[in-house]
Amino acid sequence: MPAAPARPVCRHCGAPVPSGGSAPEGFCCTGCAYVHRLIHERGLDAYYQIKDTVTAPADSTVFHPGDFAWLSEAQAAAEAATGATATPGQKPRPPELQLSIQGISCAGCVWLIERVFRQEPGARDIMINAQLGQARLRWLPGQFDAAAFARRLQAFNYLLGPAGEDTGEPESRALVRRIGLCTAFAMNVMLFTLPVYFGMEADFTYARLFGTISMVFGTLSMLVGGGYFLTRAVQGLRVGAVHIDLPIAIGVTGAYLGSLYGWFTGQEAFVYFDFVSAFVLLMLTGRWAQVTAVERNRRRLLARQPAPQRLRLTGPDGAGREIAPEKLTAGTAYAVRPGQTVPVESQLQAGPAEFSLASINGEAEPRIFQAGQLVPAGSIHVGLDEHHLIARQAWGESLLAELTRPQEQPGYRHRFLERIIQGYLIGIIGVAVLAGLGWWHGTGDVQLTWSVVTAILVVSCPCAIGLAFPLADEMATVALRRHGVFVREDDLWAKLARVRHLVFDKTGTLTLETPVLDNPEAVDALDAPARSALFTLVHDNPHPVSQALLEKLLAVESPPLLTEPVHEVVGRGVEAGPWSLGRAGWRDAGPADAATVLARDGRAVARFRFRDAVRPDAPGEVAALAAQGLELHILSGDGPEKVAAFGRELGLRADHCHGGLSPHEKAAWFDAPGRAGTLMLGDGANDSLAFDRALARGTPVIHRGILERKADFFYLGRGIGGIRALFTIDAIRRRTHVVILVFSVVYNLFAVGLAVAGSMNPLVAAILMPINSLLTLALVTSGMRRVYTLPAR
Repeated sequence: MPAAPARPVCRHCGAPVPSGGSAPEGFCCTGCAYVHRLIHERGLDAYYQIKDTVTAPADSTVFHPGDFAWLSEAQAAAEAATGATATPGQKPRPPELQLSIQGISCAGCVWLIERVFRQEPGARDIMINAQLGQARLRWLPGQFDAAAFARRLQAFNYLLGPAGEDTGEPESRALVRRIGLCTAFAMNVMLFTLPVYFGMEADFTYARLFGTISMVFGTLSMLVGGGYFLTRAVQGLRVGAVHIDLPIAIGVTGAYLGSLYGWFTGQEAFVYFDFVSAFVLLMLTGRWAQVTAVERNRRRLLARQPAPQRLRLTGPDGAGREIAPEKLTAGTAYAVRPGQTVPVESQLQAGPAEFSLASINGEAEPRIFQAGQLVPAGSIHVGLDEHHLIARQAWGESLLAELTRPQEQPGYRHRFLERIIQGYLIGIIGVAVLAGLGWWHGTGDVQLTWSVVTAILVVSCPCAIGLAFPLADEMATVALRRHGVFVREDDLWAKLARVRHLVFDKTGTLTLETPVLDNPEAVDALDAPARSALFTLVHDNPHPVSQALLEKLLAVESPPLLTEPVHEVVGRGVEAGPWSLGRAGWRDAGPADAATVLARDGRAVARFRFRDAVRPDAPGEVAALAAQGLELHILSGDGPEKVAAFGRELGLRADHCHGGLSPHEKAAWFDAPGRAGTLMLGDGANDSLAFDRALARGTPVIHRGILERKADFFYLGRGIGGIRALFTIDAIRRRTHVVILVFSVVYNLFAVGLAVAGSMNPLVAAILMPINSLLTLALVTSGMRRVYTLPAR
């Protein structure tokens, strides 16, 4: 049977190109097409020779530069501080800022950010720490504009934010240092132990010196590497948890104490310093691989979100003054600018005004409010003009405050792994005690008895738990990146085994964030003047329809702007000079249907049709996930009728489609019996309380600063195929774990059997340990090989 033809991949990110998409040919989305165009126009095509083969698709935020007023303030403060500390007669040092960067995934990202920075006027130098996701930039005062650089960088899919709080050294970096030291210690132990294996007699002149050197370096390995596992094991026991590090700590401690006893008494049969140093090094390496994979995914997010935009007061007591949203009190009069969020329930002073409620109730269509009406907290102003409101509640009483309040998530305990560890410890300690009693009773030789007990503790190597499991998790985490899925919390794998229900939010999760242009050829057919007019009318316009048209335009070109100012007629459209863009029949003489019309002097030039689009692969992926035995539900704030119709389109049961839910009702759904094993997928603030109740959490959005910090993973791109890949790869990972456990049991029966029989000695242990480790690694590699051959969806 001939192989299926390979799916074309995106020219920018390398992800598969969905069939039937509206993006330009050769790209998975308009965002990737836009970034690819910018890279080519700026002469930065070498990026594609440096980057990883598959990277995350460009986020829709590349089209909508954020508000970087905070960065302008930080730049001004840095320049002022530099001037204040300048010494008279000396040239002042250049000002600098430490910032965090969202989106770094490979060496190509670092190269691209550096080149974009160098193209900025007044830029001096930039130093990027990809491991921490941070950058330090310096510039020439009066020439460099940090906010302009941030907006330009965002167009390349990298987001700047304030530097995070100093939380200390990353665990992976500390582990690298331990690994480096323990590698040197292990090599020295091996160097001075090998003569024993090659027949060095105990009365050789330097035999005691070699043994002492091995003891010293073995002790250093125990302190530097073994101390890491001992500390974590004790911390776990203090909170009543049997940690994965406990058997490692017991094994290495038993081997070290027995070896120390052997060195003091001159009993070579007790000395296993080479085992101690090599085992510690292997365990550290496995832990580093696991930690590094998760840390790399976390670095894709900002270390700290910028503070929300400040609000301008309009009342007589504070007119013109700006305050943070958290300072609002009932009765405060304030103004919201285009794109700003209404922080508390407020009364509109003059209307009409248009606000989007998508983030709080899932309504895709913006709603028009009249003067005197209450605007809910969390509504986003999508008009072009500033509007005045009066707060009717304090910040602490608002729904938005509750939804954005950080929630401490308790650590998840992997009960199955704890049972394995408990069984291992009971088995090994029980065998050691029984063997010791038997040898002592049968021989009366304390030294021989202790040598057998030491050998049992040494050879009962927990490689499966300490090395193979973390390595399998790391391989799964890395493989998921090819599918656009990034694991943030390493306990996600333990949670997935319990997931029986999969809950989707509707708007922005199963559908795309912005409406989809149903007839993109209408934009392609516009002549140059009409494209410039359309670009002028949708530029800096936060309305969802304008955003969709802007994405289509920028994916191909950036037309010149018209000189005429843009005016808005709320609920109708926008106009600039003779041009208008709005509802059908508003400025044109055509039929008043659902189209959006671009007109000139009252004559229609183009008619655009939009729809709320299901993510391209959603119907097929939903069916595939249901076929795997998962119960699928939709929880949405959108109208019950719309949610029911949407569910029918996806083939879901009617009683699994829940519409018209408030954020609190969404959260309450998880309290019903039988819903403990639920994975929640959402994108908006209205999903925040539900996230707090769900067992596991994922989000397709990482630029809002709410759910990404609560999520166990995030997935990027226009599809949801990564969710199925998550479960498929987890199934492969769990099967690999089972194979490793079976092998570990067989190995321990053989090795511990030799030790119980009194046939184990340091030479046999030195042979068995590398064989066991190599076979374990081979099983992991073989079992996890399939995760790299799964077709990207």
